[in-house]
Amino acid sequence: MSRLRSARLLLLCLAVFTCLPMLRAQANTWQPSPGHTQIPIWPGKIPDALPAKGPERMETTTDPKYFIGGKPSSGIENVSRPTMTVYSPKSNNTGVAVVVFPGGGFMELAIDLEGTEVCDWLTTHGITCIVLKYRVPAPRSAPYWGAYPGSPMALEDAQRTMGLVRQHAAEWKINPHKIGVLGFSAGGYMVAGMSVHFDKRIYPRVDAADDQSCRPDFAVALYPGHLGFKRGTLELNPDIASHITAQTPPTFLLQNENDNVDSIWDALSYEAALIKAKVPVEFHSYAEGAHAFGLRPTKYPATAWPHLVEVWLHTIGMLN
Repeated sequence: MSRLRSARLLLLCLAVFTCLPMLRAQANTWQPSPGHTQIPIWPGKIPDALPAKGPERMETTTDPKYFIGGKPSSGIENVSRPTMTVYSPKSNNTGVAVVVFPGGGFMELAIDLEGTEVCDWLTTHGITCIVLKYRVPAPRSAPYWGAYPGSPMALEDAQRTMGLVRQHAAEWKINPHKIGVLGFSAGGYMVAGMSVHFDKRIYPRVDAADDQSCRPDFAVALYPGHLGFKRGTLELNPDIASHITAQTPPTFLLQNENDNVDSIWDALSYEAALIKAKVPVEFHSYAEGAHAFGLRPTKYPATAWPHLVEVWLHTIGMLN
């Protein structure tokens, strides 16, 4: 087995929801629940397109030993054609919307644990939820796959999606000034990327959607990865650090100190940089709880974070 393959398997096991292939049952492709449709975000040629190692596929954990919150979880691999899926609240629409970035180490997307289950929560509170199935063609092409400028694909997909959501705001009953981003792990890194790389698109203009602002109005990063440049220090990834300004949106951070996948230093380094730039930031740190739990309640207090986010959205004026 190659050194790269060995490292990849180790990372997948650490992330729990992407554990060894023999523990997962394969399905063909992911489809959203009835009544929801995947919308391609690129109408034609996809910028910086890379070939996937195989067809897009979804795998689901089958061994109860690796269940999270007592339930299996699913991941999508080989995503080369990104889509977004809109989940609208059935009642009490607040006008607030959130674009969700599932985690998965830029090798797959934890589509239910850190995607559709977020929408189940948000829509019950009158918030429109948009799940982005961003590109993860795998294997990683850089130390921080998905990082701009070395590997811009995921950030391109996120910028494009934010413009599309604002373009369709009236149609989807969204306030264009109350659109945030939320992400887990690698998706948390994308939250930071969107929070600082919004002054211009990093791809050529496609249509009128790209004339819309891609700045989030608020940002939620849960056990974010790739932010700390040097573990055990507050040195921040330069792809993020050099672009933080007072215009970076208000940010909510959550991290567990015993997280062996994305270190507590990732969140601490980002929090310190936000404070220095005078960006409003709320940071919740817990001793235990590990990594990749999504919204599923466990015995650890960190899994009560959805209520903390709800309160925070009120304090920053997004929810009345």
